[in-house]
Formats: sequence, C-alpha cells, structure tokens
Amino acid sequence: MIEILSTAELARARRTGALVGDILQTLRSRTAVGTNLLDIDDWTRAMIAEAGARSCYVDYAPSFGRGPFGHYVCTAVNDAVLHGMPHDHTLADGDLLTLDLAVSLDGVAADSAISFVVGDSRPPESVAMIDATERALQAGIDAAGPGGRIGDISHAIGTVLHEAGYSINTDFGGHGIGSTMHQDPHVPNTGRPGRGPVLRPGLLLALEPWVMADTDRLVTDPDGWTLRSATGCRTAHSEHTIAVTDDGVEILTRAGGASS
Repeated sequence: MIEILSTAELARARRTGALVGDILQTLRSRTAVGTNLLDIDDWTRAMIAEAGARSCYVDYAPSFGRGPFGHYVCTAVNDAVLHGMPHDHTLADGDLLTLDLAVSLDGVAADSAISFVVGDSRPPESVAMIDATERALQAGIDAAGPGGRIGDISHAIGTVLHEAGYSINTDFGGHGIGSTMHQDPHVPNTGRPGRGPVLRPGLLLALEPWVMADTDRLVTDPDGWTLRSATGCRTAHSEHTIAVTDDGVEILTRAGGASS
C-alpha cells in the first residue's frame, strides 16, 4: 500500500527531515583522517537521543540482512556502497565515505545519504562518482512533480548515471517512506517515463542513486549486511527524502530545513 500523508503529518515530516539533514552535516564536519567508524555511530546515537527521536536502524531486521542491524548509521567506505555496518575501522586520507541515516520523529521517518572524500585528497574518480550521484538525485527530484509517475523519476536518474558512464544495479533503489522507513513504491534508479504509480500530493519518497565505478554486481560481507562492489572498485551514494506537494516537490532532508 502507498501511504499518503496528511497536512499535519507532512509538517512532522519536515521536522524529521531537517533533523536527519542536520545530523548528517554534523557528522561530516566531525569526520576526519583518524576518525573511527564506531565513533561516528556513537555520535549519531547521542544526537538522535538528544532530539528525542528514534533510530530506524537499530532493530531493523529485513529479509536481506542478518538479524537486527544494531547500529545507528550506515558507514560505507570505498568499495562498500549500501548498508555499511559500523566496525572498528579508522579512516585514512582519501577514503570515500558514505553515511546513510534514517530517523523517526513524532511518528514520521526520513532517510538521507551523503558521500564525501575524507581528508585533503581528491581522487578524480571518486569526485566524479559523487558528482554523478548528486546530479542524478537532483534530476530525479526535478522529475517528481504531482501528476507524474515513478517511471519519470527513475528515467531521469538513470539518464544522468548512464550518460556519466555507469552501469546501474536495480536490486536496491529508492522507496516510499512515511510512518515506516521502507514502503511502496519501489523507485528503481533507471526506468521508462510514464510508467508506474502516479505521484500524488502527500507522497513521501526517498530517492537514492548509487553507483559502482566499473560493475553493477554486489557481494555481501560476512557481517550479513555490508554490500560491496564485486570487483573492489569504489562506490558512491546520494539520497534525499522528498515530499510531493500540490505545488511541486520539497526536499525534506536538506540541512537547515525543507526546500523546493
């Protein structure tokens, strides 16, 4: 079932989205060469608790994972791209880090991810991948007006990623979100325009283009959660939760509050 939020629920979603965006930007500002992934997880735990919010991850146990995730933020480094489980790992200069965070506040969830290079290094391939996912995310947002269809979003995202030279894995993509983190509809990162469910005001979607430098195949770590590129190449992932409104689209998870 596709959930449509009321005006009151959308107001709560804005608060949740702003919290997620602000936490991610705080984490980014604190993360440096020598930071341990477990420190990032602990900072996240503290900020969620201080806000009176609830982690969507700690008790999350879907069919594709191995038991409850047990952590507060996904930390994916270099060849890891999705569901990166925090562990005792110290970041080095030039590492490509993705932080993916989902939080529930006042009964409404929001989900966002950012990728960035740690330290002073700027490996061109990593910078290009991050840029491609950010541009694809914006293209998907631009295609998400009321009366459109999910396929319009998927097509817009896929066009940017394909033109940038990346192959696309469709096992994981964007999704509906609202009273729970993962809902219908599924939003693949490539598709045909004019297909799929209609975009109605009150619909919340988490759009999340992600790519791997030279493959579209994933492998799973022994932890049962962390997904990596099958070739060991680097990866990038960008995500925002958006709301379809009567007037267009709001980005809910931008730091500092929602925007068009």
